[in-house]
Amino acid sequence: MTVSTEFGGTSRPEAGGESSPEKLLAPVLSAFWDEDRSWTLEGYRRHEGYEGLRKALAMSPDDVIAYVKEAGLRGRGGAGFPTGMKWQFIPQGDGKPHYLVVNADESEPGTCKDIPLLFANPHALIEGIVIACHAIRSEHAFIYLRGEVVPVLRRLHEAVREAYAAGYLGKNVLGSGLNLELTVHAGAGAYICGEETALLDSLEGRRGQPRLRPPFPAVAGLYACPTVVNNVESIASVPAILHKGKEWFRSMGSEKSPGFTLYSLSGHVANPGQYEAPLGITLRQLLEMSGGMRPGHRLKFWTPGGSSTPMLTEEHLDVPLDYEGVGAAGSMLGTKALQCFDETTCVVRAVTRWTEFYAHESCGKCTPCREGTYWLVQLLRDIEAGKGAMSDLDKLADIADNINGKSFCALGDGAASPIFSSLKYFREEYAQHITGGGCPFDPAKSTAWADHRTEVNA
Repeated sequence: MTVSTEFGGTSRPEAGGESSPEKLLAPVLSAFWDEDRSWTLEGYRRHEGYEGLRKALAMSPDDVIAYVKEAGLRGRGGAGFPTGMKWQFIPQGDGKPHYLVVNADESEPGTCKDIPLLFANPHALIEGIVIACHAIRSEHAFIYLRGEVVPVLRRLHEAVREAYAAGYLGKNVLGSGLNLELTVHAGAGAYICGEETALLDSLEGRRGQPRLRPPFPAVAGLYACPTVVNNVESIASVPAILHKGKEWFRSMGSEKSPGFTLYSLSGHVANPGQYEAPLGITLRQLLEMSGGMRPGHRLKFWTPGGSSTPMLTEEHLDVPLDYEGVGAAGSMLGTKALQCFDETTCVVRAVTRWTEFYAHESCGKCTPCREGTYWLVQLLRDIEAGKGAMSDLDKLADIADNINGKSFCALGDGAASPIFSSLKYFREEYAQHITGGGCPFDPAKSTAWADHRTEVNA
């Protein structure tokens, strides 16, 4: 896994600009991932760790919320909702406990930023949690971690132990009067628990299924009390904002999408990994930094935010990778999981595999998603095998339309996105599967695959 650690100041990236790509990087969360024992409290303190917390504790909770709002931090978990505004929704003076829940159930195909962050720099998250709990007047926070990543779970437990021992957690944090308990909970590997209300049900010991809203978690969340649910990267970004200032944070990125973020570059690229840069950088610039596509191949299609976001093509290389730029191009920034596929990839096969994943991970609570994803898989498998009919293409679009926007949660929308976008850009390839009796990228038929085998065996 490649981690970029060149610090390039705070210049805003401009598509097609003359700046060297390396100067557009802005490592903050990943600045010292490659140092020895970066995950320890000692390693974190060497890099001004917990200084943002001291500043926050000297402010009133409302002032902390206002500061994060003015910085313009947007949620890094997919939707891009303003973090400070989400905190502000918590009712005050209601006499109920308030909770902060950190969503670390990273399960989206292609998304791989939160787990490396927790593995290399867990104290950034812990410091952010303490600041957030001070802001929303919470005395108990939870981290809901994907249970399969046992090494990360162990490292996180150790970081929490260190924080308790140093007085950053527990009774009277740093003499501020804040009491805070932090619980690390390991999930059981359900994609649906990445949806915030399903996550809350799972935390309460029930089967993870989305809740009907309203009421929203800010009013009736965990244990029917006001709750904030934030992504790992969102909370981990808060300490740097408090320590270095909202103006520093806003000097990066774009006007409506300020700041730095982690881009997860994967697929058929020369150097996959985490690239931390200001929002608004382009895929062309990221590919220049990573050595481009694998030698001898070109980009065919890519996802800007994991498999649940509409795919884009080579013509979108210069789209600014911020919430507005990607939205204007017809997709979503999502979790900034940039999966890049070259010309040897069968679009139908890729979409089929993604759809199989969504059908498998559907919780079954609502009919459009439960039934729709099943039938999408049946149609896609027939088309991939050359057993489909041309009418199946319209049927695919129709089923996806009956799922999109009509499901209990966003899982259905995520399953429909690859269908719509692949039919938009690669309908001809679907047709080739039907008229040609199977996949044109089959190793027995494809010159692209023959060339690839020659390259691998060379």
